[in-house]
Amino acid sequence: MPASVPVSGVTRPAAAPVVEVENLAKRFGEVDAVRGISFSVRPGETFGFLGPNGAGKSTTINMLCTLARPSSGRARVAGYDTVTQAALVRKRIGLVFQDSTLDTYLTASENLRFHAELYGLDRREYRGRVRQLLEMVELWDRRDDLVRTFSGGMRRRLEIARGLLHSPKVLFLDEPTIGLDPQTRLHIWSYIEQLRVAEGITIFLTTHHLDEAENCDRIAIIDHGELIVDDTPQVLKGRIGKDRVSLHTVDDTAAAAALNERFGLAATRIPEGLTVQVADGEEFVPALVTDLGVRVLMVRVERPSLDDVFLAYTGRTIRDSDAHVTSDMGRMWRR
Repeated sequence: MPASVPVSGVTRPAAAPVVEVENLAKRFGEVDAVRGISFSVRPGETFGFLGPNGAGKSTTINMLCTLARPSSGRARVAGYDTVTQAALVRKRIGLVFQDSTLDTYLTASENLRFHAELYGLDRREYRGRVRQLLEMVELWDRRDDLVRTFSGGMRRRLEIARGLLHSPKVLFLDEPTIGLDPQTRLHIWSYIEQLRVAEGITIFLTTHHLDEAENCDRIAIIDHGELIVDDTPQVLKGRIGKDRVSLHTVDDTAAAAALNERFGLAATRIPEGLTVQVADGEEFVPALVTDLGVRVLMVRVERPSLDDVFLAYTGRTIRDSDAHVTSDMGRMWRR
């Protein structure tokens, strides 16, 4: 039973989750790709799975979209079981894969028409829908152009429009801006938010970009197939509670010892020098410069970030995790 929520003095039942996951797991041979995760997503949310490459994000998406069968556990999407009611789930979701699945030898309109026929949409209905969506992603003027002439950003916008063509309840985006430059990524996110509001749908995305996760109403950190924590970005950063102070001195080794001796702070080595965490970075800086005993060449204060959150819960940054995965892949390739 969903909880009751008071609205203007009237108690009304809260909307049921549009995605419900209970102890979901997926095993490939001896590898546990997803290890018994549980969470739910509310209607209208932009929900993000944040984690490094190889964390289990895409495997989870595949199970929720009926492309992979769970080894154990269960999931419901739009009210239907992803295993026993897979066909009903597929009718109610849209999916944008990491890698493009557009037919580059067809035009933008032809790609959408093929998708509409797969979903059995009425021809009169989908024609108006095609124009509406292509105008929203600013591709109507290119509707009769071959997709092979499109840039990466244009193709991604077309795929998002295609995923919305049949009016799904949930749009799944698996690394929606992978391979795109920062400016194009920013534009894609603008389109995603516009479409979410206009369509009134739930967005479920995976990402390892920290700035993208900031756009989510709620995020879940996943690492090594385990769901570590989920909440709003603001709440998660608030739990860290400390600022990060980065500094570079004429002698960082001596500075690290002085930070421990004079301030009781354990410094961490970073490429730029050292970093420490303190309750109020701006107030700490004057004392640092005056009392450290080692000449400070550079100092920077940063508020808690999602990378700090990832570090606090996993013991490493998300960038370090990606480097570790890349290194492991390199070793596997050399074998």
